[in-house]
Amino acid sequence: MPDTTPDATAETTRVWMVERTYSDDEQNLIIITYATPGGRREFRKERALTSFTGTRRETPVSLEVDTSDLGTVSDPETRERYAAEADRMAEKHDPGDEL
Repeated sequence: MPDTTPDATAETTRVWMVERTYSDDEQNLIIITYATPGGRREFRKERALTSFTGTRRETPVSLEVDTSDLGTVSDPETRERYAAEADRMAEKHDPGDEL
């Protein structure tokens, strides 16, 4: 798979949702992980479970985030999983879609 790591000089980078988990530390908190198509960089967003009620329940499948806000995925297995899921989401959804 080609390396699609974002250019370090780019201001923003497109990331795709790859994982949704419950926080172990905080009750009623969901951690949404987005990753670059190559799975090498990640962005995490925390959201209160109560924010999934009312008129704004959707979660964006993709975000444009500041490149400086991306973390590095060091575990090769996680990187591979993130890459596969980011590719799947990009193939299945338009960047502006919500779940």
